Amino acid sequence: MAVPGDFFALVLLCGLGLCLAAAHRPSGVECVVFNEEYMTCMWGSREALTANYSLYYWYENRSPVVECMHYLQDQGINVGCHFNQSEIIQFQPFRVLINATLGGKTLEIPSERMDLQDLVKPKAPVNLTIHNMSSNQLQLTWTSPYPKAQCLEHAVKYKSNKDTSWTEHRVKGAVFSFPSVDYEKYYTFYVRSKINNYCGNTQLWSEWSVPVVWGNNSTSKGAAEEQLHWFWIQTVLIPVASCLLLLILVILLVRMERVWVILMPRIPNPSKNFDDLFITHNGDFQEWAGVPKDLVESLKPNYTESICYVSELPPKDSYESLQESSNHSPSVMPHKHSPYKNIYMG
Repeated sequence: MAVPGDFFALVLLCGLGLCLAAAHRPSGVECVVFNEEYMTCMWGSREALTANYSLYYWYENRSPVVECMHYLQDQGINVGCHFNQSEIIQFQPFRVLINATLGGKTLEIPSERMDLQDLVKPKAPVNLTIHNMSSNQLQLTWTSPYPKAQCLEHAVKYKSNKDTSWTEHRVKGAVFSFPSVDYEKYYTFYVRSKINNYCGNTQLWSEWSVPVVWGNNSTSKGAAEEQLHWFWIQTVLIPVASCLLLLILVILLVRMERVWVILMPRIPNPSKNFDDLFITHNGDFQEWAGVPKDLVESLKPNYTESICYVSELPPKDSYESLQESSNHSPSVMPHKHSPYKNIYMG
């Protein structure tokens, strides 16, 4: 409900030095009676409020004025009030007064008169049930948690799996007849309720109910089987097939040496091939290679060669002296300590 006298309240607040509170004071008080079980009156949020607020209420022709016993808070700031069922009296004019306090100064902000029977919001319908009345007719029934079923009107919305938008119908009783159904479609239904014009004047609808679905046996069974099919494929078949494939690859790698060699070739090690040459035959290559002894003997040389000793030439002076002496004396054996060496031919 909007707060009356906005301009007057703002001027009064500034006169009291509460302009800051006026800039962020609640714009109104909204009260809702939930299924006639409890009521809440809200006037703002922590982000929009700076002053300390308190709520007082009374019913016309009744006294006294009573302060809220159960404040609703947001980060330590009063933003609403909760009323128990015993504090709710319908068909009695209801008034609320808000006190805004800041810096030790208080401003009273009254609200407009409220009729609580016009502020009732029922709970959502429950127990939705679909009945097959004939070959092409359905009947949808439900129950409501609201204690006065005669004070309710309802709205039913439905859509098939082939529709792009919802269809909504107003219903007075708790029964909805659907005269023509298509057995090739799959339908989804919702229901909500509100107080009718005989018991109040409100536009507060309940929340939509939990949906109920309907489809012929083939459609519903086909959809269920399709979901089950994909469930088994995704959760059972694919993981099992992957495990079996991995197991087969492991077995192939272990048991098939050719595949193992192709995938992981071994580095050749020729040292093992010559173990017999050095261990058994003591390095005799001919024996290790299996060469016949006759062939070995035939390859041995059958002649001898004389040893030829080669020495360096002596220095030039010594060579000339040697020539002169050779002209006068026969060749003799050089001395053991001669500075040059002769060549001996065998």
